[in-house]
Amino acid sequence: MQLAGVRKPRMCLIATAVGDSREHIDSWYVRGSSFGDADLTHLQLFTQPNVPDVRSHLLSQDVIFVAGGSVVNLLAVWRAHGLDAILRECWEAGVVLAGQSAGSLCWHLGGVTDSFGDDLDPIDDGLGFLPFSNGVHDDLGDQPRRSRFRRLIGEGVLPAGYATEDGVALHYVGTRLHDVLSVLPGRNAWFVEADGEGKHRETAIPARCWLP
Repeated sequence: MQLAGVRKPRMCLIATAVGDSREHIDSWYVRGSSFGDADLTHLQLFTQPNVPDVRSHLLSQDVIFVAGGSVVNLLAVWRAHGLDAILRECWEAGVVLAGQSAGSLCWHLGGVTDSFGDDLDPIDDGLGFLPFSNGVHDDLGDQPRRSRFRRLIGEGVLPAGYATEDGVALHYVGTRLHDVLSVLPGRNAWFVEADGEGKHRETAIPARCWLP
């Protein structure tokens, strides 16, 4: 919202990754009062769009926030509705694009997902606005996200990219990583790349602690 640079930003939730869960959407509006002064809306695609012109609605926003959930289902439904092209148009027009979990992964070239199961599978058909892979929940204990992401990069299945521990955000300006910040202390992002010998190397990027 601060990056939008306006007093009362227009911010739209896209909750496709959770199947446009009514509970999730309702909680968005309840939590909205803690965000500050904003004009909150949402876009739902199930069972049909809730706005008459999806493109016009999204292009009129200052911020678009994408919920977490199934990134595989999100990408399939977005492409069926042409949102991949619309969201690129929004990005090129200067709309702030944001999201968590699947809502972070979607903007990148790919990453690992539990959309099919907890063993985690690679995806390589993200929107690709950002020319990196993305590893979310890098410190999650009950899934092998950290090791799986790194192994796939080392093997050349995924391109080099950024992983984030929970609470950490990547702030890109255009396609360049501008800042790493966290709402939790002592957290890191990681730049992970192949070492040319089938393994990986990684560089810690300490997050700047930030609270709204």
